Amino acid sequence: MVEEMEVKGQRYFKVGQKRPAQDGTKRRRLDATSVSYFRRVSERLNEGFTEEEEKALFVENVLSEVKGQAALVSTDMTGSVALERLLSLASPAQVAGVLAELGGETGSEFRGVSCDQCGGHVMESALRQAHRWNEEDSDVTAEDEEHCGMLEAQVKRVCGVVRESLLEFLKDPYGSHVLRTLVQVLSGSLSRDAAAAQTGRKQKKPKAEVLDFEIPVSFWWELKHLSERLLENINVCVTNTSASAALQTLLTVCHRKRPLLCRKLIKGIMGYLASLSSAPGVSPLLVFLKDPSCSHLMQTVFSFSQKAVLRDVYRSHLRTQLMPLALHPIANYTVQSLITASARFRVFLKIFDELMEGFEAILAAGHMGVVVLMVESCVYWEEKQNALLQRLLQAFHCSEPASLQVSCLPLFLSLLAYEVYYNTETAEGDAVTQPVQRRLSVSYHGSRLIQALAGFKDRSVLMNSLHRLGSADLLTLGTDRFGSHALQKLLTAASDKCRGKILRKLEELYVQLACSSCGSRLLEAAWNSATVSQRQSIAEKLVPSESQLRSDQFARHIWAKFGLTNFMKRRADWQEVQTGESKKRKMFSDILQ
Repeated sequence: MVEEMEVKGQRYFKVGQKRPAQDGTKRRRLDATSVSYFRRVSERLNEGFTEEEEKALFVENVLSEVKGQAALVSTDMTGSVALERLLSLASPAQVAGVLAELGGETGSEFRGVSCDQCGGHVMESALRQAHRWNEEDSDVTAEDEEHCGMLEAQVKRVCGVVRESLLEFLKDPYGSHVLRTLVQVLSGSLSRDAAAAQTGRKQKKPKAEVLDFEIPVSFWWELKHLSERLLENINVCVTNTSASAALQTLLTVCHRKRPLLCRKLIKGIMGYLASLSSAPGVSPLLVFLKDPSCSHLMQTVFSFSQKAVLRDVYRSHLRTQLMPLALHPIANYTVQSLITASARFRVFLKIFDELMEGFEAILAAGHMGVVVLMVESCVYWEEKQNALLQRLLQAFHCSEPASLQVSCLPLFLSLLAYEVYYNTETAEGDAVTQPVQRRLSVSYHGSRLIQALAGFKDRSVLMNSLHRLGSADLLTLGTDRFGSHALQKLLTAASDKCRGKILRKLEELYVQLACSSCGSRLLEAAWNSATVSQRQSIAEKLVPSESQLRSDQFARHIWAKFGLTNFMKRRADWQEVQTGESKKRKMFSDILQ
């Protein structure tokens, strides 16, 4: 028996083992000559083409070799890699021709290719070519429209096969990926990484995470029918890992492009889960929130749910159960999604009050994601901010006496209690009168906690603690990959007067910050939010180190962006430019407010 392991939706086999064909027969393979040919094809694709005519001729020649053995090439490891990349260069008519051969006369052969470890990638690449239908071309001919119609017909043919054999596609790790790509194509919303993967090139700075494109009207109906079939098999979708991922993809694209269909799907999912039997007085939903597979689906459902759904979920299923869920190693992530989704609705106040009852327990469990999201959500609820801040101070043992509150910033950043951070207790438990100074340490969640607290109306406790930091700690904070974001948030959220105090403490550190990858970004953010007089003070501290700044890989950009050459040689012009930028920034700020 072939031993299989499913890891992250992929299926791996032991060395020397081959995955059997779908029908149990011996798997056919390309001969050595063909394998060598397609290896050379991949090498030629890596080189690229300088002329469109050369590329078109190459694609046509290779596809002529594929014709008649498309299924065999698609399921071969070497051939599938070449064909997958070739399809991204082919015309819609050529892609339609390959799909027509892969499906056979009735289209039933699509299932075998899609559920193959190599063929599934070829099917995905062929389906993704639908995104090229929205390319702006003023010279679209009737022939081009006909070719697009051919590809549309083949995509609809694939849809029919998927609906007929839906369970096989859902449960198979490779077929599930084909189903997910098909859902994206039918919605006209393709993820950017998928679009880039087919060409083997990764965009450094994609314009957006999702590529939207125009689709035929028939695709909307296909998506509707496919959604109905998925709801009919909802019992599989909520328990099987691959099927659950496919349903999550459907929810994601429908949330963006078909919100009404998304609501219908969520209603169907919640209705099914609530209808299942459970112990008396216990909601069946609690079991799924703790399940490693279904919990991901529930996170997606919560993220896209409307106010009424969230309110009903809390009242009917989660009331008095949030603390056990928040402490659970898996369910706490669904609680995080619930907090984020309900942050602007009044149901959050009930969620907040219930979680505050066991706030220290959540901290002790190390589930900082729950804590950070509670703080971030309180930005919208001013009446809860002071209570949460006081609870944080108590949890980190720096609430009483009030003089300890000035030490809260290092404690929050490091997520360590006062006694641990300052080592004020001996091994026997006796208190040490003089705290031991230690180097500032910053954690990821500690940085996010400070960034969230910086959004509160009253930031005096944080700012007082920031002013108590020494130069060494400020430099560590400003150049740390996590800490720099926290300090940036505090700087940009502060008033002009308070920002001036912070900048004065940073004056001797400007050059060191500018020469750091994280510090230079922080310095640029401080510059963008600073007044003209504050910018002048920054420039005066940087100019004496011209040679060091202009030769550093990070600081040279600071030198250019701050216009320090003009500051040195044409001070009046520099002053005029900065004053103009300050007026523009104030004008846009007034408009946004």
